Amino acid sequence: MVLAAALAVAALAASGVRPPTIVQVVPMSQPGAGGVVDRFCRSTNALCKQSVSPRVRNAVELRAAESLNMPKIGPFALVRTAVRRPESPGVPRPVWLVVGASVPTLLGWYAYYKFAVEEELFWDELRTRGRVSGCGGYGTLLPFVYAVLLGGLGEFVHAPNADRLIEFGTVWILLSQINLYRRVNELAVERGDEAPLHEWWALLPPPLDVIVGLRQVHFLAEHWAAVRGVDLPADPFATRWFPFISAPRFTVKELARTPSLWFWFTADMADFELPLLQDD
Repeated sequence: MVLAAALAVAALAASGVRPPTIVQVVPMSQPGAGGVVDRFCRSTNALCKQSVSPRVRNAVELRAAESLNMPKIGPFALVRTAVRRPESPGVPRPVWLVVGASVPTLLGWYAYYKFAVEEELFWDELRTRGRVSGCGGYGTLLPFVYAVLLGGLGEFVHAPNADRLIEFGTVWILLSQINLYRRVNELAVERGDEAPLHEWWALLPPPLDVIVGLRQVHFLAEHWAAVRGVDLPADPFATRWFPFISAPRFTVKELARTPSLWFWFTADMADFELPLLQDD
């Protein structure tokens, strides 16, 4: 995954494509005005960004939204949307797109998705709040990439404690994912909706960690579509085939006792009435 992500970003840089005007959403003035978290997140993002070559930075730099129209589902729409840079407002990337681009690339494209959404939220927080609570695309993805690559190299040459670097990278990306879920919930509440995600599900084993991850993709895409004032095309992956992705917030027990949330072929099954599966 790490190598695939690096190759994907390098390919964008090497393509020579010059997208529309880059946008500086808000100046990075008064560092730390939002407190310790704000200062840490800004510094981490800035430091990690400087470790990337200017050519790569230019290839993935945040830009003003190039279009307010959402493409319909299809292979051309997948490719066109998948290679879009981070934008302001953020790009609505529905579940069908994320799955369709991630599976063939062995999750390499998902690493780019993670970078893009973190970068978009970073600058959106600066624009709307004047402070940040996430480390942006660079500060989120690169510590993980560097830790895994250096730790793997260290283990290859039998360097002592090299496995600690890999453990650090794993914990870093897991905490960043929990923080992403928290911010998606905040955005939903600010719109007057119910928080859709249980952040702590990221700590649970599959399939629950995958379920909350897919739900984050869906509800963040809905948020950016609302900000842009556009309607997302129907996403059968999230609404018909796997209804748990777009369903209102539910508990673990509710998911277990409600087959209609599971798959398209269990949509007509009755709920289980087992006492063990009832919420307290």
